[in-house]
Amino acid sequence: MTQTPIDTTRRGLLRAAAVGFGIVGSGTAVASGAAQDDDEGEDASEGRYVDVYESIIDEVVLVSVSGMDGPGPGGLGSGFVVDDHVVTNAHVVRDADDVELQFTDEQWRTATVLGTDEYSDLAVLEVDDFPDVVDGLSLADERPAVGQEVVALGNPLGLDASITQGIVSGVDRSLPSPTGFSIPAAIQTDAPVNPGNSGGPLVDLEGSVLGVVFAGAGQTIGFAISSQLAARVVPALAADGEYRHSYVGVGVDPVDPRIAEANGLDEPRGVLVREVRPDGPASGVLEPADEVATVDGVPVPAGGDVIVAIDDEEIPNEERLASYLALETSPEETIEVDVVRDGERETVELTLEERPPVEGP
Repeated sequence: MTQTPIDTTRRGLLRAAAVGFGIVGSGTAVASGAAQDDDEGEDASEGRYVDVYESIIDEVVLVSVSGMDGPGPGGLGSGFVVDDHVVTNAHVVRDADDVELQFTDEQWRTATVLGTDEYSDLAVLEVDDFPDVVDGLSLADERPAVGQEVVALGNPLGLDASITQGIVSGVDRSLPSPTGFSIPAAIQTDAPVNPGNSGGPLVDLEGSVLGVVFAGAGQTIGFAISSQLAARVVPALAADGEYRHSYVGVGVDPVDPRIAEANGLDEPRGVLVREVRPDGPASGVLEPADEVATVDGVPVPAGGDVIVAIDDEEIPNEERLASYLALETSPEETIEVDVVRDGERETVELTLEERPPVEGP
């Protein structure tokens, strides 16, 4: 009997892993063999994941970072190629000037860190000569729809060239950050992501990058920095090594029913200005809460401005405020802020500034 030759190249083994063993799902493998041959629908579904894997995986790299304080252990993460640069997370490269990248054809390259941005947790790397297999990916223009199918590619737990599948579970999430400012406009997904996935792409089934994987939070919840934020930050890091974020200089609270009642609002929408930073852009423009009211036995802030819109864009909550400032504004730009002040809606003008540097511990 004649046997079919086995493709022992890396690409052949990866294809076998993706197709034969069904490593495309969020915890449930797609079965192979005769049982699947009878189900054309499942064949078609599997084929979509195989297609996106084969079209994307050459653009995904393993990022290896040496120890920062000598020859000790470093770290591993993921990255991907966009516009002749490699994008990854700032927390993957940390303070390194150079990192090592491995491509799917087993070639290694030394990459220079052009710039990092702690506020968005993004970093851009420069490579002198890419392997021939690399073409580059595109960042999606539009934010994804909740329920849309996605896949995450990268190197979870150091296992290179892996793919996991899921859906978009939510958008406009705020991610915690050591800078003290949250990362806005993030994507939530149930596609499994683990240590090592950070910096890899979250893509749709057409191969467009929807986000840069940030972290897994356990319980089948993962997050990615949106392509809309990356599209603003990445070119600036590549060109200048830094990105300037808009800064208002306020602390805010979401308007819940108690705050709405204490401030005479018709409905619980918007954000209450809890404090205004001295000498910040909002100083003398927005009024902070200066009273405490008791509603249902609970003390709540009262008496300050409630932001309800910016430039005619409704601001129903903190997440939308952060997303709008991050994706639609720039420092030195003057915006029109609609506030409810003393029960009356009015518009004030506020000139944004650049966010101050991150203070060390």
